[in-house]
Amino acid sequence: GKEREKEREKERRKKELERDQKRENERDREREREREGDRGKERESERERERQKERHKEEIERDKQRDNERVRVRQMERESERSRERAREEAADRDRQRASVSASASASVRKRDSERNMAVSPRGGVD
Repeated sequence: GKEREKEREKERRKKELERDQKRENERDREREREREGDRGKERESERERERQKERHKEEIERDKQRDNERVRVRQMERESERSRERAREEAADRDRQRASVSASASASVRKRDSERNMAVSPRGGVD
């Protein structure tokens, strides 16, 4: 009787111990999962911060490119305005030259005509 009682008591304690041990292990695993989860969350938020930084850098780069493009367009506009101005000045110069050439040409034609008239006219060009 007493032996059997001791045997059962030992069995019961052993089972209790195993149960406690299982519970303890489960709690440990749960804590570990939470820690992993926290670490995962930390890693995720770190990745998010990296992505934010990357997006910010890209935005800055895009703005820079946009500004450069604006500057380039403005320069091209100034360039073409300058070349239009040059073309206008050159055209005006050509017109002035042409006018001057044609004026001197018509002057020489008039002079030639008047000389011819004098030579033809018997009374020294007075008609």
